[in-house]
Amino acid sequence: MGMKDNNYCVIMAGGVGSRFWPYSREEKPKQFLDFFGTGRSLLQMTIDRFRPIVPIENMFIVTNIVYKRLIMEQVPDIKESQILCEPARRNTAPCIAYATAHIRALCLRRAGLTAANQDWSREEMKANIVVAASDHLILAEEKFRQTILKAFDFVSQNKAICTLGMQPTRPETGYGYIQYLKDRCADGTQTNDGIYPVKTFTEKPNLEMAKVFLESGDFLWNSGIFIWNLQTISEAFRYLLPEVADRFREGELLMGTDKEEDFIEEMFPKCPNISIDYGIMEKADNVYVMPSSFGWSDLGTWGSLYELSEKDENGNVSLHSEAHFHEAKGNIVVLEKGKKAIVQGVEDMIIVEEKGALLVCKKAEEQRIKQFVSEL
Repeated sequence: MGMKDNNYCVIMAGGVGSRFWPYSREEKPKQFLDFFGTGRSLLQMTIDRFRPIVPIENMFIVTNIVYKRLIMEQVPDIKESQILCEPARRNTAPCIAYATAHIRALCLRRAGLTAANQDWSREEMKANIVVAASDHLILAEEKFRQTILKAFDFVSQNKAICTLGMQPTRPETGYGYIQYLKDRCADGTQTNDGIYPVKTFTEKPNLEMAKVFLESGDFLWNSGIFIWNLQTISEAFRYLLPEVADRFREGELLMGTDKEEDFIEEMFPKCPNISIDYGIMEKADNVYVMPSSFGWSDLGTWGSLYELSEKDENGNVSLHSEAHFHEAKGNIVVLEKGKKAIVQGVEDMIIVEEKGALLVCKKAEEQRIKQFVSEL
């Protein structure tokens, strides 16, 4: 088996993307949409990005059962068994635990081993996994792949949990931050250049704090991209999130068999609703960060899409459609293909129309869209 055969990828694609309403709806959320008119959805772009470094049979998509058919349409060369369906929404820790247990069973089977309770076999210890979201945008893809390969190399040689931290370019309040110890490598570990111990994870700051973070130079944006060895992450779950790990232990021998689905159906809803950041990253003492820059955006909001789009001389953005602006600046207008709009006298607005629904909202208030939609 080549080195590449030990690379695995887990793509989380279960979100509903309510902050992108009305473009993103529950029946077809943002990861399945073609935002940039390139003919590829965000999910397809994510899969394409990993193809050169992870064999397609080692890619797993964790999603909500309702999106299974959409995924099979969009990624025809992925087998049904590579789409791991969550019967309930339980945040990122149970989602990652499920994918980890599935990959472990697969490694054992590929090595011709069956007893899951034995000590860690050499085969499993070779498996290195990258976990990423299905709806992020990355502009410098080759640079991204080089970064992931370097992280794979690091976690294969060290008992380390690695995350990618983006060099901040502005005092952004929409991202979590990672504070890292930039002047030291961990004692006694073989640290590749440019990989540092994490000091703390910080929630989304207010503007004042974000400015302090940016000026200090000790903080990176938390990209939510993780790289680790299968054994390292399994042990982290066992010690730090036993309430999730124990649930999966119960069905260890069923993973990778035709009984897996029934086991998950019954057990998964009993898992606590907890994020990987809170459950593992903030508690583990072997977390490292690799400061990176490859044109990353988590495409979380209309504002983030505005930042990335081409603007006219008054800072207006018009996507998919034809908008004419008069005495207007800093707006983003997204309409259904072929539609026209005249926008006069407004500043910093989000104007979006899709499938009979219209959104007009101040860019500065976009964090409230989620709440508006739930009231609707």
